[in-house]
Amino acid sequence: MLRATKIIATLGPASEKPEVLRDMIRAGLDVVRMNFSHGTVEDHRARHDMVRSICAEVGRELGIMADLQGPKIRVGKFAEGKAILKEGAAFILDVACNLGNEERVGLDYKNLPNDVRAGDRLLLNDGLIVLRVESVKGGEIHTRVELGGALSNNKGINRAGGGLTAPALTEKDIQDLDAAIAMGVDFVAISFPKDGADMAHARKLADAASAKHGVPKVKLIAKVERAEAIEPDALNSIIAESDGIMVARGDLAIEVGNPAVPALQKRMIKLAREADKFTITATQMMESMISAPVPTRAEVSDVANAVLDGTDAVMLSAESATGMYPVKTIEQMAEICIEAEKSEQVRLDTDFLDQTFTRIDQTIALGALFTAHHLHATAIAALTQSGSTPIWMSRHNIHVPIFALTPNISTQRVLSTYRNVTPLALALSNDRDTALAQVEARLKELGAVKAGDTIVLTVGAPMGSPGGTNTLKIINVK
Repeated sequence: MLRATKIIATLGPASEKPEVLRDMIRAGLDVVRMNFSHGTVEDHRARHDMVRSICAEVGRELGIMADLQGPKIRVGKFAEGKAILKEGAAFILDVACNLGNEERVGLDYKNLPNDVRAGDRLLLNDGLIVLRVESVKGGEIHTRVELGGALSNNKGINRAGGGLTAPALTEKDIQDLDAAIAMGVDFVAISFPKDGADMAHARKLADAASAKHGVPKVKLIAKVERAEAIEPDALNSIIAESDGIMVARGDLAIEVGNPAVPALQKRMIKLAREADKFTITATQMMESMISAPVPTRAEVSDVANAVLDGTDAVMLSAESATGMYPVKTIEQMAEICIEAEKSEQVRLDTDFLDQTFTRIDQTIALGALFTAHHLHATAIAALTQSGSTPIWMSRHNIHVPIFALTPNISTQRVLSTYRNVTPLALALSNDRDTALAQVEARLKELGAVKAGDTIVLTVGAPMGSPGGTNTLKIINVK
């Protein structure tokens, strides 16, 4: 059984060796993530080039995502490297402090005193330390420790309920965005957008960088991780201005509380699918496999539930970047996805009720799904330039694999993140009958179909025009 759900893995010290990456690809890796919160642009360029080289070597294109750091709001440094904050003690966040101690610490984000007021709760180090704001005096935030512990250098700060005014794109992010696009990445993830305006700003910068460097436009992913971003109007505008969203459960859980996240995950995936956008579910999916060779049962359930929610992709962070078992983690995740997908329900008949299709290519795409489902086809083949037809197909559950055959290498890479779409390189003839024979031969060569099987195929006439899909054909494999 082909796996529909895609796997994204972060490159890092544990996975940046060519032999490890080859094994990760064989295990089922679909998209590589480069985390711009760590390392230099030169580090990421070297990793990008290595991925492209190995993809050419193994004959399979992966997508590459640049994940921008965003406005991480952090405490400064301590004279001793850390301090022990005791419950009930006073503690000051001070923009003028250079080296901290048990009484106060500096701030990287100098505007934080303007964003908080008495009564606010500040969550430090992923919520392991909680401070209650008592007053703000100039550049000093006077707090009382509600939940204490060890606080070390440069730990993050979140405000419960959100409301911090830091922009989604810092100066570092703008420079990293330009550098990533110059490399030729396929996706850029924008951290901490508050609303659609943040994504529209990122789009303007990204499109300008693509034009400057003469590369295809990248797909933009909105990382939904602020409390403001889940408000209905804000979330709808973010989805509208993005190509896909990431359910970034780490910072989101800190701002809205852990119990709220599972229902938000389901709502975000549903809204994105309805808007024909892809979704990525991330954060601590296989966390225990950083140091253990098998996942916990809770992690297995977490990955499986994300699949059943309809996510396009599941993502690994430290598990593949610094963990002991990057290849084994991907193998385990792939097995979980395949097993969960067997339980998916297909509701194509009801999916299409009350829908209005205004484009010919969209109508052909959804007609192909309906036909393949009712004819029990073995495969759907989409001859595509831009990838639009298989993308529309991928928004609906169907237990029939979708093969996107394209001569466009950037389309292959972009389709690597869409659910149930297998992108294949094929230099298509401009003669339609010849092209159809090429498709049948390619799928037989892969073992995807055999004599007697049925292929539902979509194609445009004349051949080679993006957005020109206008024909649905049923092929009985000889």
